[in-house]
Amino acid sequence: MTLPDFELCRPETLSETMELLSEQEGEAVFYMGGTELLLAMKYGLAHASILVDGKKLGELKKIEANDDSLTLGAGLTHLALESSPIVRELLPELAGVERTVANLRVRAVGTLGGNLCFAEPHSDPATLLIALGARVGLLSKAGTRWLPLEEFVLGPLQTALVPGEIMTAITVPKPPTEARIAFERIRLKERPAANVAVMLTEEEVRVVVGAVGPRPLRVIDAEDLLLETPEAIEDACALVEAGVEPYADGEGSIEYKRHLAAVLTRRALRRVAA
Repeated sequence: MTLPDFELCRPETLSETMELLSEQEGEAVFYMGGTELLLAMKYGLAHASILVDGKKLGELKKIEANDDSLTLGAGLTHLALESSPIVRELLPELAGVERTVANLRVRAVGTLGGNLCFAEPHSDPATLLIALGARVGLLSKAGTRWLPLEEFVLGPLQTALVPGEIMTAITVPKPPTEARIAFERIRLKERPAANVAVMLTEEEVRVVVGAVGPRPLRVIDAEDLLLETPEAIEDACALVEAGVEPYADGEGSIEYKRHLAAVLTRRALRRVAA
């Protein structure tokens, strides 16, 4: 199969990019790495007569740290993130997750922003970033709006992006010194069959399960229980097993995915409790 015909634009500034997307609304699609978009177009699952290539936009490839957070350009590749000294120091769990995304070819070209905007359910970064409390910056001609990542991903291949809008950055709060973070996953092929991220602090608990259902899901009942009774690991795992919303696919049945979610939650909680 071959790609359908399309016009390729390579803007050099964000303002030029936004003008293009505004003028060609409904026809133009913005992309960075294209590892998922071009494949979807090849198989007829996505359509665009104009592709707007953002590789020249240096603003989307910056890493900025301040006292409270780390801001990652949406155009950073997975390889750039896994090898970044700043990411390794401040968010080692994220560097570890990026190191295992797909394969080296995809990591060298694919971007974090592209991964989040494609909203493939069988993916790792979103699960961890939701547990870390990440927000995403979405730019349109009207300006930038910020959304918690858990509100941005709506379902399989569905996000809160509106026409003419692109993701420019992902901001992750710096975890408190006492924070305990763990990420666990099971991968049967190149993509996860299930993953779990947990973050425990003195004031908050986050338990996020991904890859088993339509989008990463915070299990609020388990979070509330662990905040009140940190040692109630088995009860929390039971709440996770009951609270996830899996669907059957090539990675497993509904029952199997519920079981995986509980197993991975147990592993993650035991790690942070050690």
